[in-house]
Amino acid sequence: MAVMIALAGNPNVGKSTIFNALTGSRQHVGNWPGKTVEKKEGRLRVGDEEILLVDLPGAYSLTAYSIEEIITRDFIIHERPSAVVAVVDASNLERNLYLVAQVLELETPVILALNMTDVANSRGLKIDANRLSQRMGGIPVVEMVGNRSLGLDQLKQAIAQVSAHPPQALPQANYEGALGKEIVSLAAQIAANPTLTAHYQPNWLATKLLENDEAILEAMEA
Repeated sequence: MAVMIALAGNPNVGKSTIFNALTGSRQHVGNWPGKTVEKKEGRLRVGDEEILLVDLPGAYSLTAYSIEEIITRDFIIHERPSAVVAVVDASNLERNLYLVAQVLELETPVILALNMTDVANSRGLKIDANRLSQRMGGIPVVEMVGNRSLGLDQLKQAIAQVSAHPPQALPQANYEGALGKEIVSLAAQIAANPTLTAHYQPNWLATKLLENDEAILEAMEA
């Protein structure tokens, strides 16, 4: 059975360009079940490993404000890909990292594809990929210019590494202040409920309950 890797990112960060470069003609295009949103899947072979790539819809967050965000978060939660390649615009890094932080809260292995580094450099922005990796708990960070296929081989290597050797320890969110204490307390209660932990990561679910996330509340009442 092929390893499954998801590609996620904000709209217009070059995610589909990277997906096409990785899969070439080995892809299938359809719609997500019951939705009019396009679904793209493709195959990638790295060495002897057959990898299924799923191009998730562009989303700014994992909060259920749009159908694209609902599809993205439901896929990561319920399909549990081996890893998520989070494609970000290096020239607009802070805004893009909001989605990445939310994916990490789901305790899913993440590879950060730092795309559009040429645009960032042209604006005088130089990002230290090694330092960024350290600050984000040691996740792989790959510098890329997707529309020129720069960094593509390094991304394939990172995917192969995560597929063959899943990380044993994942970055943990550091919750501070009064709200942080509330999240930690609620997460501890969730962790003691096997029915909830079978579907959700405690810290992530705690934040969504405190946000009064309607989709999550409805799912828990079903």
